Amino acid sequence: VQLVESGGGLVQPGGSLRLACAASGFTFSGYGMSWFRQAPGKERESVARISDTGDFTNYASSVKGRFTISRDNAKNTVFLQMNSLKPEDTAVYYCARLYGRPSYSPVDLGSWGQGTQVTVSA
Repeated sequence: VQLVESGGGLVQPGGSLRLACAASGFTFSGYGMSWFRQAPGKERESVARISDTGDFTNYASSVKGRFTISRDNAKNTVFLQMNSLKPEDTAVYYCARLYGRPSYSPVDLGSWGQGTQVTVSA
C-alpha cells in the first residue's frame, strides 16, 4: 500500500485548497478511504471518509459543510476539497485506506501517507 498526498500549502482564512491522495499497490476501487489531520501538540483526528464507490461519505462536525471528500477510481485518487478555511484547520493532512468498502470501516493504521502541510494564516 502506497499513498502520496499533495496539494497542501499556505492559504489565507476564508480561502480554499484541494488535496489529492494518489494510491498504488492495492485495488483502490475495493476500499473505502479517509482523510485525517494532526495539528501540533494534538492527536490525529478523522476529517472525512468515503465508501469504495463514493456513494457514502462521513465528516467530522468541525468541517461539515466546508470540506468535501471525493474519489476518482479510474485514477486511483481521493480528494479533499477544503473551502472557507479557518486558522484552526492548520495541520498535516494524511490519507489512509479503510479496512473495507463502507465509509464506516476501521482505518488501516499501516497505510498512512507522508502527509501534506496545510497552513491557514493571514
